Amino acid sequence: MLVPYEFARIALKHGTVATVSDPHEIANVLGVKGVEYMIENARDALLKFYFGAPSCVPATDFESTGAKINAEEVRKLLGRKDIHYLSEMMNYPGVLCGDPEVMAKIKAAREMKKPVDGHAPGLRDDDAEKYIRAGIHTDHECYSIEEALDKLKFGMKVIIREGSAAKNYDALHPLIKSHAKQLMFCSDDKHPDDLLEGHINQLVKRSLAHGYDLFDVLNIACKNPVEHYSLDVGLLREGDKADFILVDNIENFKVIATYINGQRVCDTEKCILKDKSHSIVNQFNIESFDVNVLKIRQELYNAPIIQALDGALITEKLMDKPLIVEGHFESDIEKDILKIAVLNRFKNTKAAVGFINNFGIKNGAIASTVAHDSHNIICVGSDDHFMQKAIDLLIKSKGGLSAVNSKKHIHLSLPIAGLMSYKTCEEMGELYSEIDQFVKSMGSDLRAPFMTLSFMALLVIPKIKMSDKGIFDAETFSFYR
Repeated sequence: MLVPYEFARIALKHGTVATVSDPHEIANVLGVKGVEYMIENARDALLKFYFGAPSCVPATDFESTGAKINAEEVRKLLGRKDIHYLSEMMNYPGVLCGDPEVMAKIKAAREMKKPVDGHAPGLRDDDAEKYIRAGIHTDHECYSIEEALDKLKFGMKVIIREGSAAKNYDALHPLIKSHAKQLMFCSDDKHPDDLLEGHINQLVKRSLAHGYDLFDVLNIACKNPVEHYSLDVGLLREGDKADFILVDNIENFKVIATYINGQRVCDTEKCILKDKSHSIVNQFNIESFDVNVLKIRQELYNAPIIQALDGALITEKLMDKPLIVEGHFESDIEKDILKIAVLNRFKNTKAAVGFINNFGIKNGAIASTVAHDSHNIICVGSDDHFMQKAIDLLIKSKGGLSAVNSKKHIHLSLPIAGLMSYKTCEEMGELYSEIDQFVKSMGSDLRAPFMTLSFMALLVIPKIKMSDKGIFDAETFSFYR
C-alpha cells in the first residue's frame, strides 16, 4: 500500500538494502505506464530496487483488467537496463501446454540472460519438472515441504514466504538445514502495520532462534538472491560496493545502521530520506452501483462455496447451500456463509456474486480495490445493504479499503491506482490497524481479513476463486455455470 519511496524509508530501517520487486499489480491497472511509475518513484529512494517485467498482465483471460502487456511489450521492457528479470510466471497452465504468447515471454528473458521467476502453487512431479525445464527457476508458492522438495530436486530455488496473510515459514524452514544454497526469503504482500515491525530481518532472527547456522541463514537472506538475480549489491568482498548493516548482536538481530554504497542511510534514530510528495495515477471508470445485481435467484446458482483458509492463499470447496429467502440465496450468518461479489472497476458491467465461508462477519461488510491481480472491487458482507455501502465508499474515492456496519464506517483511501497511498508507512500503519481492528470487532477471526479478501480474486491459486466474470474453478481453469 506504499509507493516505493515510502516503502524504502521503512525497509531501510529494518536492514533491507535491495529488493527484487514485481510491479505487476499496478501494471494490471495501468500497463507499462504503471511499471514506469514505480521505477520513477523509486529513483531517489537510495534502497536498490530491482524491478521485473510483468509476465502476466492479465494473469488469466478469465478476468477484466485495466491493461494488457503482450509478448512484444515484455521483450521491450526486458531490453531496458532498469528491468532485471521476468517476474513471476503465474500462467503455469500456459507453460505446461506451450502457449505461444507465454513461451515467447520466457524465450525473450532467456535470450537476454535475465532470470525468470515462477509461481506454481501445488505443482508436483512431471508437471513441476516440465515447468522448471521451460526455464523458470524460482517459486515462492510452496505451501508444504513435500511440494518444495519435489521442486528442489528438479533444480528450482524455493523462496520461503512470510507475508501478512500467506505464511509458509513454519512449513518450510526445516529446508534451511538441508538446502541452504537453494533457498531465499521474501515477504510478498506485507501490510504497513506489519512492515513497521520488521521485514526480512524478522525471518533471519526466527531462523537463528531455531538454531540454524548463522552463515546458512545469511546466505539465504543476502548472498543467494544477489547471485541468482545478478544484483549490483556488495557482498563484503574487496572492491565491492559497501552495502551492509550493523546489528546489536546475533541473538536480537536488531538493526543499528544500514549502509548503501558506503553511505549511512539509516540508523535507529532516523532515515536520511526526506519527506516527499508523490504524483497520483489511477484508472477507475465506474460511477455508480446498483444493489440489485447482488441478488441471486435460487435456480440460477450452482457452485460450491469458497472456503477461505487463514494464513493461506489456497481455498477449499465447501459443498453446502446458502440460506434461501423468497426464492433467492442470501448470507447465512449462523453458518458463516457470506455473500462475496467482484465488480469490474474499469467499465460498467454486471457484478459476479457467490458465497464464502470463514470470514466471520456478523453484521456488516468489507470491500477493497486491492484484489489480486486485476484489482477490481471485491466485497464480502452479511447482507446486500452493507455491501452496497462498502462498495459505494470505494466508488466515490476511486479506490481503497472500506468497512461498514450498522454503527459506523471506516474508509482507507488508496488514490494511486487504487493500490497505494502517498502517505508514510507510519501513517498507513495506524490507519490500516484501525480498519483491521474494526473488521475483527465485527466477528472476523482472520489474522489479516483484507489481505485474505484480496486473494479471493487470485484465479491462479487453487481451488476456487472469484472473478468479475464469475465463480472460477482454479483446478480446471473454468467457470461454474
